[in-house]
Amino acid sequence: MSIAQNKEAKLLQSVAFRAYTGGVMVVQARLDTISQPLNFIFDTGSSGISLDSATCSEFNIPTTITDTSVSGIAGTRKVSYVFNKKFTVGDLVTDSLNFYINDYSILTSVYGEKIDGIIGFSFLSKYIFKVDFDSFKIDIFSTGKIKYDAGSTTLKPSISKLVTTTLEIKEKQKLTKEFYFDTGAGLSLLMTDDFVKKNNFLLKRRKQLVTQVQGLGGKKEMGLTVIKRLKIGPYIFRNVPTSIYTESDNPVFLDPSIGVIGNEILRRFNMVINYAAGEINLKPNGNYFDNFDYAYTGLSLYSLGQKIFIDDIIPNSPAEKCGLKNGDIVLGVSFSFNGDIQTYEKLLQKAREDIRILISRNNKTFFITITPLSIR
Repeated sequence: MSIAQNKEAKLLQSVAFRAYTGGVMVVQARLDTISQPLNFIFDTGSSGISLDSATCSEFNIPTTITDTSVSGIAGTRKVSYVFNKKFTVGDLVTDSLNFYINDYSILTSVYGEKIDGIIGFSFLSKYIFKVDFDSFKIDIFSTGKIKYDAGSTTLKPSISKLVTTTLEIKEKQKLTKEFYFDTGAGLSLLMTDDFVKKNNFLLKRRKQLVTQVQGLGGKKEMGLTVIKRLKIGPYIFRNVPTSIYTESDNPVFLDPSIGVIGNEILRRFNMVINYAAGEINLKPNGNYFDNFDYAYTGLSLYSLGQKIFIDDIIPNSPAEKCGLKNGDIVLGVSFSFNGDIQTYEKLLQKAREDIRILISRNNKTFFITITPLSIR
């Protein structure tokens, strides 16, 4: 243990976060002399810290072209960098950080709020983070000895910019495998099609529907199903929604036998992320017994300006069958007309229920009723 680890960890800062669809966490921070707070996703699935290209343009932040590439859900691309910048969270100032540049316009349209960047390993490794989903607060500590709460469990993940931890999964058989621990992924579990086939893992009776997911770099179609059981540490979840990634040669998976556990599972715990000690501590919180979302609509919602659009309608999905079309403007869902994309997403998470959507199309306004399928 290093000298720093022998010292008691000290609370440096407490900051609030907002939880978006799938439990994705967003915190506000400031960059250099820019006074306006910027929105950053708190992402253990990212090896670095990044800025949105539109944010750089807005604030005239000069960038430097490099040969470095980053991988995301839609592929790999070369990126530019902003070097040696000061990063301030609350009153906590961190100097000399290098930010890679990416296009997060899709994330902005999915969440309905400007996403200015992603906080990953290069920042998370400098401190200890205590994430509390009951109070929507993150306490940031200096590295050192820290006491974990009674009734919690401590994982010993593999940490090398990206974090992997051992999960036990059960469907046709029980397997123990490594999964990326990814707080930036708004899903429960993701596995490669390659992994599923090689291990003959899914039961034949399992239906696999097609869905669209959005992430770093763009969009990607995936399969969507359910597996019997997932176990992380001593904690067991049953009938877990699972995405199946159909292109295992994509470099987002450095090893196609490794999947992702996302924040739709992880948001059910208050956690301490302690990279210096090689530990992640978990304690069930008030979300632990929340029901999973089994509803399948076959559409995606995007926010653009002050409007919310329907797009990416899957053929033969409930969205197509009920008459929705790409480009429809959503004015309301059920009895909500607040124009908040997060609210509308939640209201559509009702399998086998009739849900009315108020649509504007070609300057005409009318209701369409959709009945989401259940993937279970």
